[in-house]
Amino acid sequence: MVRVLVVHGEGLLRSALVQLLKSDDRLEVSSLCPRADASEYYTWPADVCVVDGDRLEGAGEACGAPFRQLCGDRLVVLATPERPGVLRRAFDGGALGLVDKNASAQRLIKAVHTVAKGERFLDDTLTVALLKGAQMPLTTRELSVLSLAAQGAPVAEIAARLHLSRGTVRNYMATAIRKVGARNRVDAIRIVQSGGWT
Repeated sequence: MVRVLVVHGEGLLRSALVQLLKSDDRLEVSSLCPRADASEYYTWPADVCVVDGDRLEGAGEACGAPFRQLCGDRLVVLATPERPGVLRRAFDGGALGLVDKNASAQRLIKAVHTVAKGERFLDDTLTVALLKGAQMPLTTRELSVLSLAAQGAPVAEIAARLHLSRGTVRNYMATAIRKVGARNRVDAIRIVQSGGWT
């Protein structure tokens, strides 16, 4: 019996994923809302966690500390090819399974069983997007500047928070805009966010 923990922010979708996985009688399934207190689940050891990729925060938390405590690297991330940044963070963070959100129910079940054995599972439809995700043109500093700008921080605040001069922040911003092919700062933020990089 494989113990599966489904982590999804939307209750209806979380319930649907649980029911879908319960259709395989070899799976024991539970669920968790990522905003809920997860402490009760630390006593329920999961063999595999199924997580919505859009819920993964920041590059440093590609697998998220709570998920690692629950199931180690046996993480199946649900993602789409349109958000290569999410795929890259999940892959770099050690997730063993990447499943397209548009895949069939049987693909998800197969991914869970594959990852439970400690093997990697990658949906064919996500392969090109994952490779595209490796080609992210921005440096970590440029991405940090754009992320703070996306939160509404003015140049002076970004400079103070990152310990840079205002001119350096403007240079990073201009370089980031050019690298992603944007028309302006707002367009650059949109491009980076739609790619799943922030």
